[in-house]
Amino acid sequence: MSNDNGKKSAAQSGDIPVVLIFGPTAVGKTALLSAPFFLNTEIVNADSMQVYRGMDIGTAKADADFLKKVTHHLIDIRLPSEQFHAGDFVKLTDTLSSEIYRRGKLPVICGGTGFYFKNFIYGLPEAPESDEKIRESLQAELREQGSSELFSRLGKIDPVTAERISKNDTYRILRALEVYYSSGRPLSDYKLPDTPRAGYKFLLIGLTRPREELYSRINERVELMFKEGLENEVIKLISEGYNENDPGMKGIGYREFFSKDKEDLSNEALMTLIKKNSRHYAKRQITWFRQLDDINWFSPDDIDGITECARTFSEPFFEWN
Repeated sequence: MSNDNGKKSAAQSGDIPVVLIFGPTAVGKTALLSAPFFLNTEIVNADSMQVYRGMDIGTAKADADFLKKVTHHLIDIRLPSEQFHAGDFVKLTDTLSSEIYRRGKLPVICGGTGFYFKNFIYGLPEAPESDEKIRESLQAELREQGSSELFSRLGKIDPVTAERISKNDTYRILRALEVYYSSGRPLSDYKLPDTPRAGYKFLLIGLTRPREELYSRINERVELMFKEGLENEVIKLISEGYNENDPGMKGIGYREFFSKDKEDLSNEALMTLIKKNSRHYAKRQITWFRQLDDINWFSPDDIDGITECARTFSEPFFEWN
């Protein structure tokens, strides 16, 4: 891709072109980005756990050499104790997409967090602003009663939202309850817009593999994580003061270690639990992605097909070497 001289001005081309690449965990997203085409792009991370510092093995971050070769954004930008939600993602990715485009490069959003993609494409629902007093009251209830009790309450108040989120996702449980108590309406009443946002031209590339093959790759990845020192990574995070209530530590591959302490699980049983939770997560990811429209589905191994699709999409905006 040429630099700024080869790119049409924003005034000439109108919308900012953005390629969105998504797929379930272990499908092969990172390997795809090694293709020559993507070396001239800039990548915006759309994995909700890779935003956290010190969480490298369990989130399958690319190694440092690869991150130097291909410019990545939104990696290692939060402490595990800090929240990072869809609103943060959309705001930061809007800014980054504009900056990347002005630099004469193609913005590529790549990851596996489905609601990040959906909110970026369609926008955020018009739910009420956060109410600090209600939030503090709910946090006190969370400490006293635990997340299971609050999740059960959400299931009665707003079963649609409860169905969409994990029982371990305390941030979204609290947010859904907060919306209900502040407005008298369930969060699911606040619908997402159903048309893509103005100002962008989107290309959606979905990566898929046969289920048995995907599950085998997930199992192999978890085994590799243990060989690479996942347990030591978790021990280090705990020694730094992080615990099971921190947002980052609720991720798969981390939260199970707290179950190990409570249930006296062996390492083999722990590995089996992480594999199972990862496979279930992959199934939920696939369901999320299929809610999106106009997806171009590819096997991650079809590098030529994916490259041609992205190149054809971006040619009206860029000149290619």
